[in-house]
Amino acid sequence: MADMKAETNQIENESAWAQRQHWIRCEPDELRAWQLERLNRLLDETIMSNRFYQKKLGNAPVRINALDDLASLPFTFKTDLNEGNHRSGMPNNLTWPADRYVRFHRTSGTHGRPMVVLDTTADWEWWIATWQYVLDSAEIAADDRCLLAFSFGPFIGFWSAFDALAARQAMVIPAGGIGSLARLDLLQTSSATALFCTPSYALHLAEIATQNGIRLCDTSIRKIVVAGEPGGSIPATRQRIEEEWGAVLTDHGGASEIGPWGFGDRRGRGLHVIESEFIAEFISVETGRPADDGELSELVLTSLGRMGAPVIRYRTGDLVRPRWNANVDDCNFVLLEGGVLGRNDDMMVIRGVNIFPSSVEQILRGFPEVVEYRLTVRREAEMDQLQIEIEDRLQNPARVQKELNVRLGLRVDVQCVAAGSLPRTEGKSRRFVDKRNPL
Repeated sequence: MADMKAETNQIENESAWAQRQHWIRCEPDELRAWQLERLNRLLDETIMSNRFYQKKLGNAPVRINALDDLASLPFTFKTDLNEGNHRSGMPNNLTWPADRYVRFHRTSGTHGRPMVVLDTTADWEWWIATWQYVLDSAEIAADDRCLLAFSFGPFIGFWSAFDALAARQAMVIPAGGIGSLARLDLLQTSSATALFCTPSYALHLAEIATQNGIRLCDTSIRKIVVAGEPGGSIPATRQRIEEEWGAVLTDHGGASEIGPWGFGDRRGRGLHVIESEFIAEFISVETGRPADDGELSELVLTSLGRMGAPVIRYRTGDLVRPRWNANVDDCNFVLLEGGVLGRNDDMMVIRGVNIFPSSVEQILRGFPEVVEYRLTVRREAEMDQLQIEIEDRLQNPARVQKELNVRLGLRVDVQCVAAGSLPRTEGKSRRFVDKRNPL
């Protein structure tokens, strides 16, 4: 009986894999038709039962005849989802009463107060199925042993990864509740082959390994999946992680209120939006109109498979450069070149030059002696001023300052601080301190 069940699961997994391969390779017209069908199904369900979108869209039935008509619907902002609910933290966009939901999570709170997100059984199954695109890209197989270096608190990201890996029948090794050195020991004793964490934490584990005489290239880790920060698609950061670990890195994009929306291409060019499950729009930062190919723009997403907590035309705040027809790795999904470049509220204007924290990270990670860093931006006389603190083994900030000047065209204040004095975290890093708006 057990053998029969395993054989059935294998057939189902192979069929689902073939379906995913079909969508990433299909022609644009077929993909758009599929998106339109899913969108109208979502709108039918939403208008019937979801009070938030009934009010936002009106009670009359909404029918979209072409994807271009989606632009006639209003945007959804994060403030819309939690407005008036600061005490309970419950989002406004729930379709059904709370007793219909089986999963409780919260956003990380990186850009404001943490917000609760709830999922029904069907919604969670959609999360797990969509995560498989990420695992396909990372070439995670049933014989992999996957260590998840995360706290396993209410943040959704690695809970969904855990269940997605289990559904793929890979071994899942939870590493919550223990310190970094203990995680490295668990990694070795369990013969883990894949590591799931943030880019910052992959580098921090490498730092701890060096301090304790552990050669990460000698461990069994050969695959690393990162999320939560832009680092996985920043070439210098990606290269540094891969060299430290002797492993291949795969980036992933997602958000608690949206879903697991993106996976990294294998050449490290950026992130693909999973367009079979999401409709992506791009709003030009310069004009506010639909962006052209390669133009800096804000990513707007509509989730197609999460009926219990839908988001329609959600302004993510993430800044990207879309590339259509890139056909990277035989994938026709739109490519976000360089991944998520930053957030619209993180952009700095230093003496007329637009700079993102990810641009600075790309330069700093080119110095192997710079172990950790922190950016602090202040506003003085209506102008942004940037200061960079670095932990530098060479204690020579002048060479870093010179490179920033050459690459950015700006003179930036760079100061050395004591080794180990800057904060480390297993979650999203706090390397960017914005003091422009103290309130």
